[in-house]
Amino acid sequence: MKFKLLLLAVAAIGLCGSIALGQSYAITNARIVTVSGSTIDRGTVVIRDGLIYAVGPNLQPPADVRVFDGNGLTVYPGFFDSLTTLGLQAATPRQGGPGGGGPSAASQQQSAPANSNYPAGLRPEDMTEDEIRTGEAQFESARNAGFTTALTVGRTGIMNGRSAVINLAGDNVSAMLLRSPAALHVSFATIPGQYPASLLGMFSATRQMFLDAQRLKELKRMYAADPKGMRRPEADRSLEALIPVLDREMPIVINANSETEIIRAINIAKEFNLRLIVAGGQEAGKVADRLKAIDAAVLLSLNFPKRTTAASADADPEPLDVLRFRAEVPKTAAKLAQAGVRFAFQSGGMTSLNDFTSNAAKSVENGLSQAAAVRAMTLAPAEIFGIADRTGSIEAGKIANLTVVRGDVLGKEKAITHVFVDGKLFEIKAPPPSARPAANGGNVNVANVAGNYSINVEIPGNPVTGTLAFIQQGAILSGTMQTTLGTAQIKDGKVTADGFEFSASVNVGEATVDIIVRGKVAGNQISGTIDSNQGTIPFSGTRNP
Repeated sequence: MKFKLLLLAVAAIGLCGSIALGQSYAITNARIVTVSGSTIDRGTVVIRDGLIYAVGPNLQPPADVRVFDGNGLTVYPGFFDSLTTLGLQAATPRQGGPGGGGPSAASQQQSAPANSNYPAGLRPEDMTEDEIRTGEAQFESARNAGFTTALTVGRTGIMNGRSAVINLAGDNVSAMLLRSPAALHVSFATIPGQYPASLLGMFSATRQMFLDAQRLKELKRMYAADPKGMRRPEADRSLEALIPVLDREMPIVINANSETEIIRAINIAKEFNLRLIVAGGQEAGKVADRLKAIDAAVLLSLNFPKRTTAASADADPEPLDVLRFRAEVPKTAAKLAQAGVRFAFQSGGMTSLNDFTSNAAKSVENGLSQAAAVRAMTLAPAEIFGIADRTGSIEAGKIANLTVVRGDVLGKEKAITHVFVDGKLFEIKAPPPSARPAANGGNVNVANVAGNYSINVEIPGNPVTGTLAFIQQGAILSGTMQTTLGTAQIKDGKVTADGFEFSASVNVGEATVDIIVRGKVAGNQISGTIDSNQGTIPFSGTRNP
């Protein structure tokens, strides 16, 4: 009898587990923008076991699903940010001066693996998936802006390593990964304090690594064919990581914004017959024909240039070339589309993710079709990174990554209501009244605190420096606080009329201390206090340009 009861208990547990894993939903009476096909003016999407089970007009939802009435709502494929650092710990402050090289040369050498022949910043074998942190809370701001998927990679040094495409939910890294490695990433940067410390040296070092990788590839081929009488090729993780790029099995993403930088990227790709993807691409429209000729793609930044200082009667007029550049960048997407160049949108490090859809709308105002704009934030990046067979559009059998919007996603009056990531539902909390958009597109009674700040924390007898990275959505604040004590995620962040408040947990020795940070922002100056059970400490700092 006890054995029978045990079997029944096990069966019940298994059934409960099946229900938990296979939670099902149906969104009915909604407008459905499939992207890969025709828009359904009034239809139903059924989600089961993390996948899109069915989509179409006149569908009857299964009896076992949770039903949402989508009347007045539009369902889009989940937004895909095609170049981010989401999921990665904030980079440590640079110690080697300008140039994008990250830590000092000495610290790079100390951190080098014993079997690496190259310093940090020149290691294409580095895998982003090894650095991704788990925890869904870190993606809340991105999901609130409609994002379900992102390509993530560190952005320091010359060889930035190999990126990963992740879903913005999951209990562990394995559950988040969609493709890894996705691409090799390269920046026109330097390594301060050692070679290559100049752009000329960077090009020379990059070319030499590809030439050495070609030679290693040939030696390995010869040795595999007939090893007798031939010295075996030495193992080299860095050069071996370049071989799939040389074989066109993996694309290379080169960060380039200016016309000159993009032409240099094209020349490198042509010399070694690489599958080129340009990231940034602000002036890509000027060389669209060259990009099309080699079938290159562009991850186009929507972080449009804007005036960084307030205009005043006493201020000098901005140079004509600066004004022209600012006016031309929003036209780039339309120029790429007209030339037939594949492109996807990326956030480009913007401090407010609300700018993503707003600037996509500016691209439409400057000649891009609305359908192409939506495609550039959904299916296009999935196609570029070879995962369009599983995500990027609303089709039966694909991953249930969906963004539900009240209103037109490219319109001024819109609100994201629900996001599904891998079939998991995230209901977007309505912002407080002070954070709701005003008629002029701004926010009522909410300060603009978004950005990166360098701060000084006045600990008595032991002052420390650090950084604050604020991501703002209306009155909701997220991001990180980093000091010599480590990096802390901002929790329960909110923006007030003249400042902000958030909580965090920091490690002090072997203890974890909970803190509450309150501050004000005036122009580019920031100041406030850090409260804990140890007392109150003042801090101050400056917003970085």
